[in-house]
Amino acid sequence: MSETAHSDYVYVTYIRATPEKVWEALTSPDFQRQYWFGMHQDCEWRPGAPWKMLFSDGRVADAGQVLEIEPPVRLVLEWRNEFRPELTAEGASRCTYLLEPQDGAVKLTVRHEIAARPSKFIEPVSGGCPLVLSNLTSL
Repeated sequence: MSETAHSDYVYVTYIRATPEKVWEALTSPDFQRQYWFGMHQDCEWRPGAPWKMLFSDGRVADAGQVLEIEPPVRLVLEWRNEFRPELTAEGASRCTYLLEPQDGAVKLTVRHEIAARPSKFIEPVSGGCPLVLSNLTSL
């Protein structure tokens, strides 16, 4: 995406755990429910696989597909909001999770990029991402 044609959001946090444990937290539905306000992801975790984020009642919040996957280092998802029409209209974002070991911890970088400038999608991402990842860090 060109610099002038997209919006992005980057969040970095450090988690005292192994990359494998953080990877499990990012991809295990049971683990996700503990820090993602009861929500979880449904996916087979392979390139091209469909991906969904589900509310606790089973409704689809977000959907897309796995673009790249390299456990426990990198995960790239196509991510499209499915429950707010004004966000759905912007199309899919690209969400990249990068896990880097650092002195007994993991540096977790999450980046959302979307081909809309300005983007209505980035606003809720920038509010929700710190809450979710703070919960994960606390676990």
